[in-house]
Amino acid sequence: MNIAVIPARGGSKRIPRKNIKDFCGKPMIAWSIEAAKASGLFDRIIVSTDDAEIAEVAKQWGAEVPFMRPPELSDDYAGTTEVVAHAAQWALKQGFDVGAVCCIYATAPFIQADDLKRGLVALESGEWSYAFTVTDFAAPIFRSFKQNSDGGIEMFYPEHFLTRSQDLPMALHDAGQFYWGRHSAWIEGRRIFDRHSIPVVIPRWRVQDIDTQDDWIRAELIFNQVGVL
Repeated sequence: MNIAVIPARGGSKRIPRKNIKDFCGKPMIAWSIEAAKASGLFDRIIVSTDDAEIAEVAKQWGAEVPFMRPPELSDDYAGTTEVVAHAAQWALKQGFDVGAVCCIYATAPFIQADDLKRGLVALESGEWSYAFTVTDFAAPIFRSFKQNSDGGIEMFYPEHFLTRSQDLPMALHDAGQFYWGRHSAWIEGRRIFDRHSIPVVIPRWRVQDIDTQDDWIRAELIFNQVGVL
């Protein structure tokens, strides 16, 4: 069986209650739950939370909350891998025949069921530990620079000052939507950004981290421009 795990901690500080804050007509977490349901890929859709209100909203939108996340996995330093591993271990202890486990972020309103399907196909296309969404950087990272303490700038890769953009390799970054993984990979704590992972590329305009109020506003502007994806 395949399991979706949606981590949704209650202690968001920069955007209070962001996991259940209304986003374009629904609680934010509802978009992730509905995408998981629409994909038809999951036998269980589990929300891992430490918060009773989030748990109630998750249930209202069709997810299950079979346990409350323990305090040691609910502070600002709790890692996603540990949280998903905890859910995978719970499922195994229940006697479930767990295959793949997909972590879906609760703040991913642009997630699409078809991308989840592509992710599972990618995971099963070889001996991969993980498959997750990525997109390309808007500008070549090999021509990036930083500002020094004296106010001047310095290139990170000065050897590429004269290299044409089209001759540079494409650089990718995490799109922050979902992470398919074999249950053993989660439990063993294998690093996601490594050679045993395969990318699922999505267009840049469908990628938006939502950590600040500016991020939230930008996500609403994108959503209102393109409508329901």
